Amino acid sequence: MTDTRALFDFISWTARLREVERHNRATATRPESVAEHSWHLAMVCWVLHTEFERESGLRLDLARMLKLCLLHDVVEIEAGDPSAWHTDGDAGAEARARKARTEETVARERFGALPAPLGPELLTLWQEYEEAASPEARLVRGVDRLNPALMRLLTGQGWSDVHADTAALDALQFPRVSVSPVLTALYEEVRDAAVARGLLRP
Repeated sequence: MTDTRALFDFISWTARLREVERHNRATATRPESVAEHSWHLAMVCWVLHTEFERESGLRLDLARMLKLCLLHDVVEIEAGDPSAWHTDGDAGAEARARKARTEETVARERFGALPAPLGPELLTLWQEYEEAASPEARLVRGVDRLNPALMRLLTGQGWSDVHADTAALDALQFPRVSVSPVLTALYEEVRDAAVARGLLRP
């Protein structure tokens, strides 16, 4: 018999992703939630799926990509959402390692409490994303990196709070968005528009 209590508890837990705030805004006046971010990643991947297939020459599993989008940050309900801008140098490397350990623990505990085959599937998908272990995961990671830059442009937030210029933004973005020509082009459009609007230092 299915453990409906475990399913109910997990569904209730994931609802809390709405409560976790990101470092970029959703509107000019409020922060974006991780749930909003995850939804928008799924939408962007859906919209770009055909382009991703065309440019890569691969058959890409859209359902898998959407699952990765919805799942990848759910551990942040307990682990939090540290800024990508605060992970440079030795202190940053230690912070990244600590974050990875915490998230792995949350993933194993939360997904491990679910009945098979769901629990093992969620853990496998989460690890696939973290390890960039498939073309789908690498593309979702690229969209994940593009998305906050897009929101900083759309809301007028800019990058003054992280003291970034175009070189710093390029260094953060290109390792992930360069997996795809269309993602690279979209990022460059965001960056150039931000400079033109005075939101990002050249």
